[in-house]
Amino acid sequence: MVPSTALFAKIRRFLHRKAVLKEKKYRSQVSNVLIVGSGGAGLRAAIAAHEAGADVRILGKRIRNDAHTVLAAGGINAALANVDPEDTWEQHFVDTYEEGYHIADPRAVELLVQEAPDRVLEIDSWGAPFAKTKDGHLDQRYFGAHRYRRTCYAGDYTGRAVLNALTRKVLDLGIEIVDMQYVSKLLVDTTNGTPECFGALAFDINSGKRTAYLADSVVLAAGGHTRIWRISSSRRDENTGDAMRLALQAGCQLGDMELVQFHPTGMVAPEELAGTLVTEAVRGEGGHLLNSKGERYMYNYDPKRAELSTRDRVALANFTEIMEGRGTDRGGVLLDISHKSKEHILEKLPRMYRQFMESQMLDISKTPMEVAPTAHYSMGGVVVEPDSHATRVKGLFAAGECTTGVHGANRLGGNSLAEILVFGKRAGEHAALYSDNLELPKRSRNVIADASDELDRLTSKGEELARPMQRSVRNTMWKKCGVLRDESSLQEGISEIQQLKEASQNVDVRPSAEGYGDLALALDLLGSLDSAEATLRCAVERKESRGSHQRSDYPETSAEQRVNYVISFNDAGNQCVESHPVPPVPERLQDHFMEYSEPSVDGRLLE
Repeated sequence: MVPSTALFAKIRRFLHRKAVLKEKKYRSQVSNVLIVGSGGAGLRAAIAAHEAGADVRILGKRIRNDAHTVLAAGGINAALANVDPEDTWEQHFVDTYEEGYHIADPRAVELLVQEAPDRVLEIDSWGAPFAKTKDGHLDQRYFGAHRYRRTCYAGDYTGRAVLNALTRKVLDLGIEIVDMQYVSKLLVDTTNGTPECFGALAFDINSGKRTAYLADSVVLAAGGHTRIWRISSSRRDENTGDAMRLALQAGCQLGDMELVQFHPTGMVAPEELAGTLVTEAVRGEGGHLLNSKGERYMYNYDPKRAELSTRDRVALANFTEIMEGRGTDRGGVLLDISHKSKEHILEKLPRMYRQFMESQMLDISKTPMEVAPTAHYSMGGVVVEPDSHATRVKGLFAAGECTTGVHGANRLGGNSLAEILVFGKRAGEHAALYSDNLELPKRSRNVIADASDELDRLTSKGEELARPMQRSVRNTMWKKCGVLRDESSLQEGISEIQQLKEASQNVDVRPSAEGYGDLALALDLLGSLDSAEATLRCAVERKESRGSHQRSDYPETSAEQRVNYVISFNDAGNQCVESHPVPPVPERLQDHFMEYSEPSVDGRLLE
């Protein structure tokens, strides 16, 4: 029997579609709102967008329930006044703005402190196991630099509790989470002269399968850049600055990249755990800091408070002891709690006891811990409009640690989890609104093809390996742009990063039976390099010491430097820096600063 003409036509169409698919090298998925990042900010944005009527899809670089949010241990802030009735959102505003050294965006801070109570009560109603008072209200405890007790908590695992509750809510709502997706490029069309984001290109880290995730709007919530320092509280292959690179290449601005919080005490060994936090409760319970000579040196830096000084002062002291040659052979100092009884340590510091016993077979009731400052939190990041968290690229929003604006030069402990809930919700709502108001979705096959071609170029043989080059970036940032900085070191750092950028063009990327991890590492490297350069360039311009940014050649805080430094690409594709004035505090809030006094550190956690 001779096949019909219609059958021949059907076969030809099938073969044509197959050929086109092979040529494209990617498949397409469509949604109203695409969320890049499956941490707390991304999940809260997804919930808000879904509840606003949008079809939502979430892309996660790691498996669900394993985002960086799980490492936030201490608690989440909200002026509920459950324990201290005098507390108000206005006082929370004052504490946050003062701790940020007066360069946070007042509108962002106001939104955070006003809306945090509702967001915390909401996540409690979704099943986060917060501690309760005897009368059933959320318990609240002190955190560093808070005048009142306003930090809600779930043991020492608050971040994990929040993330688990958000994940359950997302799954209950039927929102799709696609794990192990590495977003290599935000898809931005510029044909009308205005950048407009219409999705992202991603590949599966295991299979290498590429997907163009098309969307009316995108929320970027892919974390910070603290892993680019040699010692960091972030885990391997997270917070490598890839979110900052995605935003910068899409046409966004990055602000205050030099403002990175260093925690005073992170583990030094073993290598795979270097930077893991050692809670400041060790010092709160009477731990002593000692240098290699056995000297209790904190009295030289803060005679009144010694080990109970503020985080930035203790971090600077530890760093100075190490850099001036009074540290241990492995580049740390000693934190000793062994003068306390083992029973006291097991009661007050059980997690720290287990952490050192399991990782080093070290009994902290008998032997000092070896610690060093560790890069902990990115205060800078993508510049967003406070109310909507929209970037300057149409259809692109951002939330969480990858953004700037709310923390200023130093993050108030407990504000990070509040930030992801408050601004994750706002970003999701406004992304859904943008989608709903869009008359004609933007699409560009050429933009998608260019993004796919970039992956082809990266997947090639080369002389360099990404992992050792990442180590070089981290070493450069630690030595040239660490806790204490100066002009000469920063300029040397820029030169070293530029050399590494040139070498990164020759990275060896070979997919294997073990997956496409090489390609992910190569992109992590590019994100590290872009965010490192932005950090160094901003640090050069900030010729003062303010909060987390300490310059040995400019030790004083300068009124002229009360600005935000902003990075963008110039026409030649190079990073350039400009300064923006800090918006003024509204008159209605200025009176609340009249009675401000720096809170005591006694009894306060700082993480």
